[in-house]
Amino acid sequence: MKNVLIITATDEEIEAIKAKFEGLEEIKIKDLKCWIGKSNEKKYILTKAGIGKVNAARVTQLLIDSFDFEYVINIGAAGAVNELLEIGDIVIGEKLVQHDFDTTAFGDERGYITGVGKYFESNEKLIKACSEVIENSKINIKSIFGIIATGDVFCTKNEIKEYIRNEFKADCVEMEGAAIAQVCTLNRIPFLVIRSISDKLNGNNQIDYNEFAKLAAERVANFVLKI
Repeated sequence: MKNVLIITATDEEIEAIKAKFEGLEEIKIKDLKCWIGKSNEKKYILTKAGIGKVNAARVTQLLIDSFDFEYVINIGAAGAVNELLEIGDIVIGEKLVQHDFDTTAFGDERGYITGVGKYFESNEKLIKACSEVIENSKINIKSIFGIIATGDVFCTKNEIKEYIRNEFKADCVEMEGAAIAQVCTLNRIPFLVIRSISDKLNGNNQIDYNEFAKLAAERVANFVLKI
């Protein structure tokens, strides 16, 4: 049976994905709680990393060292930087970038990381599987394939969101995905990041997030187990 790792950041996100399983087994690896569930002839290891790039990277590597994974999926909420996205829409990350990584003083592009490049590209087979889910399941939710930007900041200012959109052509912004992508890339493990929009461009970001984070988590949890 193949192992799949699903990483979330918040309580709302982990509870949404846990609710899709029956008979979860709880385990602990060092200080990290994980839950093991089975579905579609796969064994899923679920965990909550906490918010931010360091938490996400640390947990990803810890679990990669503990299990043999077929692939890794990161799910959760994100803020829209593409004005066409509405609350509840899903963004499947074809590429990910760290918008707060800046070595332009050395002549690099913003977001460029020595040894790995500017963008992390998701696994083509997983992207294709998402396309098939959208086509075959007739999910009545807007889903796009795009660029997800990651940084250690909760973006509440529209000028920051507009900068991220213009600089990186990003569709949404969050705080963990590209860090997980970097760890998976270095370990040569396929990965995919899927986000549901919890707050809009030009919206009231914190109020929108608090109200719609649970909805976003539930939508992306429903989607991910169909892959």
